[in-house]
Amino acid sequence: MGKASRRKKTDGGRVKVAPAPYVARPFAGLPGETDWVAAHEIVPAATATLTLRADAVPEGAPTTATLASVLPLAWSGLHRADGTVLVASQSGSSSGDASRDLAAALLATLAAEPGSPVPRAERATEATPRLQDLLDLDAPFALEVHEGFDFWVGEGELDREGQESLDRANESVVPTVAMSSAPSAYWCRIGERTYVRWVLGDDEDAATDALARLSAAGQSELGEGNKLLGAFRAGGLLVPVWEVPADSEPATHEDALAAMRERYEAALRDEPLSADERRARSGLLSRQVTLR
Repeated sequence: MGKASRRKKTDGGRVKVAPAPYVARPFAGLPGETDWVAAHEIVPAATATLTLRADAVPEGAPTTATLASVLPLAWSGLHRADGTVLVASQSGSSSGDASRDLAAALLATLAAEPGSPVPRAERATEATPRLQDLLDLDAPFALEVHEGFDFWVGEGELDREGQESLDRANESVVPTVAMSSAPSAYWCRIGERTYVRWVLGDDEDAATDALARLSAAGQSELGEGNKLLGAFRAGGLLVPVWEVPADSEPATHEDALAAMRERYEAALRDEPLSADERRARSGLLSRQVTLR
């Protein structure tokens, strides 16, 4: 059977399209890949402006949109009454490619009537375009972190149920601040504990090896006593996590993060690990957690 036959079969005259293929690094090729991963996985309240290719959107549709970490009632998108479009990065991936899932939500929201939410976009398939097909790849992607979710809507745009959802979300948001000493690094306070998390843009294996070298050399702390707890695997990238003093503020860790960045970049070497470094690597792998 040929490839075309395997991809598309008919069901009562309807063409069945294959599901979206799995993509390990769904945001690779987009400007700011690490911030895309942060927006999709770890930053609770953030927005970024998206610039769309005019030839990739429906005629008359807006050519800019806002990426929002989450939207009221876990909507996939919101086409405001004033014509502005918001799409949620954390509304949930239903396929093996988060880029296609977000592209499907974006297209559905662009096509929605102004003043309408998109509670859930249709499941992405092999035929769904990717963000890489829809966005202007020369336009910058700058993620802005917020204290709460008031960016959702303008004055008076939410009904009572939506306003209650906004109030609950603002009360429960995890305090998060973008660090300035390294790209896509974030301080956050979860309950009574405080952490620094850094999305690394390098190949996952190379990043793991670099962290293993630092761990074996006793150089993996983020300042004195702030141990490397482990790492998340998110969007095909590695996100190391350090626990810092619970009452510490973001600015107190900027110098330590800058020094860690220098050590990490120096440890990105294409050479075999030593025995001690291999043991450190095994320890890091045992403490990894995969997010989606």
